[in-house]
Amino acid sequence: MTAEQSSAIGREDPRPVAAAHTVSKRFGVTAALDEVSLEVRPGEIHALVGRNGAGKSTLVSLLTGLQSPDAGSITFGGADAPSPGDREGWRRRVACVYQRSTVIPALSIAENLFLNRQGRLISWGALRDRATELLRTWEVDVDVRLPAGELSVEQRQLVEIAGALSHGSRFIILDEPTAQLDAQAIDRLFTRMRSLREQGVTFLFISHHLSEVYEVCDTVTVMRDARHIVTAPVSELPKEDLVAAMTGDATGLITPSSGRPAPGAGSALRVTELGLPGHFTGVSFEVRPGEIVGLAGSGGSGKMAVAESIVGLRRAATGSVLIDGSAPRPGSVPAALRAGAGFVPQDRHREGLVPELSLAENVTMTVPERLGSYGFLSPRRRAALGTTAIQDLSIKASGPEQPVSALSGGNQQKVVMARALAGEPRALILMQPTAGVDVRAKETLIGTAEDAARAGAGVLIVSDDLDDLRPCDRVIVLFKGSIVAEHHSGWHDHDLIAAMEGISS
Repeated sequence: MTAEQSSAIGREDPRPVAAAHTVSKRFGVTAALDEVSLEVRPGEIHALVGRNGAGKSTLVSLLTGLQSPDAGSITFGGADAPSPGDREGWRRRVACVYQRSTVIPALSIAENLFLNRQGRLISWGALRDRATELLRTWEVDVDVRLPAGELSVEQRQLVEIAGALSHGSRFIILDEPTAQLDAQAIDRLFTRMRSLREQGVTFLFISHHLSEVYEVCDTVTVMRDARHIVTAPVSELPKEDLVAAMTGDATGLITPSSGRPAPGAGSALRVTELGLPGHFTGVSFEVRPGEIVGLAGSGGSGKMAVAESIVGLRRAATGSVLIDGSAPRPGSVPAALRAGAGFVPQDRHREGLVPELSLAENVTMTVPERLGSYGFLSPRRRAALGTTAIQDLSIKASGPEQPVSALSGGNQQKVVMARALAGEPRALILMQPTAGVDVRAKETLIGTAEDAARAGAGVLIVSDDLDDLRPCDRVIVLFKGSIVAEHHSGWHDHDLIAAMEGISS
């Protein structure tokens, strides 16, 4: 869109398409938004950026009616937002295409497009014709009879955008739309966004990749620590200033915690030319005994897929992994554990815990050999190991037999950490180890990782949370599946985040 076109749209209707007016939102003692204001103007692609925990997701939930502000207000075109229960009123004003698909895989594309809008008697031929015409209008070329589960990520996004537009909304929120797309698909998405902008559609674009902000966006808003920091035309905000706005005081040197000896000789973990199409390629690094290494990157960087390939949750297509000098069978978690790995998975609820079992059962499930011999299990030994975990990690529990489902989130994460340590691993791989826990639990978990390194384990912390990375001797950065930087002791927040966001220093 040219400046003249944008100006013309503004003269036709100067009111913001959507606006948040000094909105605040709290969840218990946590301030998720603190008097945040945002205006999205007609005919623009407006970027919303900020580190994890900045408040972006909460602001989106207010703009889409999923949450109501504790203070302040939301307006569309200068008019008050619909009431919380008026879902059709919200759909006519705003739609959000999330990183995780909202389509129903088993239903056809046509059924997804008109879900809950078919009426009591359905003419399937007419429904398919309407769906085909709708997609043709927005230049989406797919067979509407196909199950939605057969769509590629790119096609799914286009179908969801077309469905949103069919409700009458001309304001679309795209939440990390490029995280699972390759370079060509990203180019096609940006071309489609520019075309829709020329047809009067306005976008709020959320991305961790700041290079994309400069490629496709007109305006950018930065949030930090639940507050609005700055809104400016992209052309007037240099990249280094944008990163500084995201990080705040970004001048302090970050050094590893003291009190750990220098890393030992040999290799606790060696990754060589590891590759998995669509996720990462040519990844090589080493973690020595007693060393803490960070593996960092924003959404879509491939860091979690690398970690999951190391511990057997995924099977890499190329390359090799050595754990304490041994090569476990690719794609096998038991083989990785036998080789000397311990790990905390990314999602403790889906991959880390068996909620029906007790604390002690969860802690010891990977070390049956420590519970007895000749096939006999000793409940006393299991309880003793559970009690040791409670003491070592300050787990708040009534005892080792308490169901793990009854624990708080932070204490559940400590249980997952205790299980990772139960086998006395030589290589400890921690994926987002402090996600969703309070400050005190975070300190305990990171302190436990440092203790493991002091005891001689090689520790790999896989995270985009700077607090997780602070004890690291060095941090390896992935961007779109490749290693782009390695920062040793003395790295700055600013430099690390710039690398994670794909900005050359």
